[in-house]
Amino acid sequence: MNNLLDIRTPAQSEAQALKSDYGIENHGLSNVRMAYWNLPTEALYEEITFRREARITQMGPIVAFTGKHTARSASDKFVVRESTTEEKIWWGEYNRPFSTEKFNELFGRLQGFLQGRDLFVQDCFAGADQKYRMPIRIVTELAWHAHFARNMFLLPPTADAYRRHVPEFTVVCVPSFKGVPQIDGTPSGTFIVLNFEQKLCIIGNTAYAGEIKKSVFTILNYLLPLEGVMPMHCSANMGTEGDVAVFFGLSGTGKTTLSADPARRLIGDDEHGWSDDGVFNFEAGCYAKVIQLSPTAEPQIYDCTRRFGTILENVVFDPVSRLIDLDDESITENTRASYPLGYIANSVPEMLGGQPQNIILLTCDASGVMPPIARLTPDQALYQFMSGYTSKIAGTEVGLGKEPEMTFSTCFGAPFMVHHPSFYADLLKRKILRYGVHCWLVNTGWIGGPYGVGKRISIRYTRALLDAALSGKLLTVKYAKDPVFGFAVPTTCEGVPEHVLNPAGSWPDPKAYMQRYRELASRFVENFKKYEAQSPKEVLEAGPLRS
Repeated sequence: MNNLLDIRTPAQSEAQALKSDYGIENHGLSNVRMAYWNLPTEALYEEITFRREARITQMGPIVAFTGKHTARSASDKFVVRESTTEEKIWWGEYNRPFSTEKFNELFGRLQGFLQGRDLFVQDCFAGADQKYRMPIRIVTELAWHAHFARNMFLLPPTADAYRRHVPEFTVVCVPSFKGVPQIDGTPSGTFIVLNFEQKLCIIGNTAYAGEIKKSVFTILNYLLPLEGVMPMHCSANMGTEGDVAVFFGLSGTGKTTLSADPARRLIGDDEHGWSDDGVFNFEAGCYAKVIQLSPTAEPQIYDCTRRFGTILENVVFDPVSRLIDLDDESITENTRASYPLGYIANSVPEMLGGQPQNIILLTCDASGVMPPIARLTPDQALYQFMSGYTSKIAGTEVGLGKEPEMTFSTCFGAPFMVHHPSFYADLLKRKILRYGVHCWLVNTGWIGGPYGVGKRISIRYTRALLDAALSGKLLTVKYAKDPVFGFAVPTTCEGVPEHVLNPAGSWPDPKAYMQRYRELASRFVENFKKYEAQSPKEVLEAGPLRS
């Protein structure tokens, strides 16, 4: 906010109460009108409404609109190419190089732009395991983005901890500042640029809060593997006996929904590390997709959309009654809710778990040919992990249309992977073998035909299959070998019809089914060619047969 009239704001008198001794001048941010340090949620609500950044809806959630960008802008993300890290980074489509000189010029203009303006600072941590916890700082021009950071990351426990906070990495997010493509060499005025040498990320011309969250995830994806910790784009939960399950998956595959199981305790819904001590959440909050959220199928997440402190992104509401409409997709299908993990009644307060017993690789197959569940060997799991096959659901990225778009996103999160995929795969394999983890492929996509012909697998059936897998019941049933991918498909599961377990039987024409399946296999093989040189022979042989 450019407060030209120097109007006193609701929380101005408390703005410095939780200020760190390590000020924002250390980041080159000077001559700002006012820096609001570590305001609690209630004070941020006052600032948000005073500045008309968002609206309060029934029962307390705020609704914020992100403008032009209602999803991540993957084509506008860059990594500064410099000598300390360039040999380790997987340069290419997702890690586009940006020169140090260009970064310094861009950041210099941003520093000038912020002079005389108000800024919000939240000092936080990423990583529930104190061995690997990273102090971070989120600097934003919007109060609701500061609230988002407060929801999503771990907070210092005391006023003295705030005072002593020194960030290892800082994110500066200024949606009203635009880059200049002719000067910066960017495709548009939007940019997300990571500089590992300067330990700084700058974001401009996008108010989509997911860019803040995923920038921190990308940073951890680079740093933690260097310490032997496997970073994972996954949710995780824990059974009553302490058994941990990890759910890999892209947006739209059901990662958040399936892990929020009333019968199991939620460790986290999106980003975790796997160390020699077990699984730990990177975050302290959830960022769930809420379009057409069902109060019966997803009651825990649904309840969070009715709570004070929740941020609803791009959710339509009635300005008179203040009732929200989770079914209205007129702004975007990628409507989101950000809320503290503690809002889920059976979450794990420590956000820590032991070694996983099961890994579930989630895919949303819009072709309608993959089985709803299959048991994988470790090498098959690595092949599927490196492939990262799914169908992008409308709205999760800029430029997606209504129909699902087939994609291969390596490690189930290619835009956030900084090292080569084989680096993560090798780390994952060593952990799977060391701890004897059962691996499963679960398809939450279509049966009876492709998208537009068949129908999406019922969440009730998916939950029944997962329950059987996690309880160990699926380990004792009979299996059939998949004719294309070679993995083991259960022939029976209590509560799941046979035609669901066997997708070929749900198609009107078995020949059409097999033709479509072989076409998908060919896409797998073609996609995997870019990893062949770095992949072990046994992983290559774990791919599909193409005939």
